Amino acid sequence: MFASPGPFVLQIGPLSIRWYGLLFAVGVLLGTWLAQREALRRGEDPEQLLNVIVFGVMTGLIGARLYYVLFNWGYYSSRPLKILAVWEGGLAIHGGLLAGGLTAVIYSIRKRLPVFTYLDIMAPSAPLGQAIGRWGNFFNQEAFGTPTDLPWKLYIEPYHRPPELTVYEYFHPTFLYESLWNLLVFAILYVLLRKRLEPTRGALMLCYVGLYSVGRFFIEGLRIDSLMLGPVRAAQVMSLILILMSVSGLAWLCAAARRSHRS
Repeated sequence: MFASPGPFVLQIGPLSIRWYGLLFAVGVLLGTWLAQREALRRGEDPEQLLNVIVFGVMTGLIGARLYYVLFNWGYYSSRPLKILAVWEGGLAIHGGLLAGGLTAVIYSIRKRLPVFTYLDIMAPSAPLGQAIGRWGNFFNQEAFGTPTDLPWKLYIEPYHRPPELTVYEYFHPTFLYESLWNLLVFAILYVLLRKRLEPTRGALMLCYVGLYSVGRFFIEGLRIDSLMLGPVRAAQVMSLILILMSVSGLAWLCAAARRSHRS
């Protein structure tokens, strides 16, 4: 059993530093450092890559927030200033991936950069940053799962429990499940696949999209705060779409590689 010590790293009068923002920054910085090292290894310009990452992170943050806000518009419509309070949590990774990924592609095309090579370079950094950032949910006491009595159960204070579950004290730490899954995806991409898939541009990014989505689909089934599309969980629908895109894309790349070998 474990419990959050609270959302603040430091609080002095009106000045406060939250774990959520700090961990987000650490994930971005570590992922950027790793991607720049990979760019150097591949003979690409790390400064150009940094520009892609900066624009991708900025628009990804906006996209993640807007995605979350739109699904919770009933709450934010009467509290418009809360839309800006990203340090309190409320970022949807799928919105960030769509906005940040699209920005990276458009920027790379406009600057005549090798789009798929850049996406592959950044692919291992994404799950590593997510693994670190997920711990922000722990400190905020959010993104937890259904009640449980397992040894690794997570204590949630009454204020953060849904009204219908106030009698329960312990819940599945789904933030932890996703953090561990992201670490596994990072290890697979960086250790096992990074160099093997290097000749096939775009393959590593597709593997990231597919592997992350498989884990997210099952972990989402445990969460009690899912964004909903009618009767279904939006993250599970998006995960299935991304898995299909990943499998289809990898199949197309393999077929293209076989055709090039024959010709």
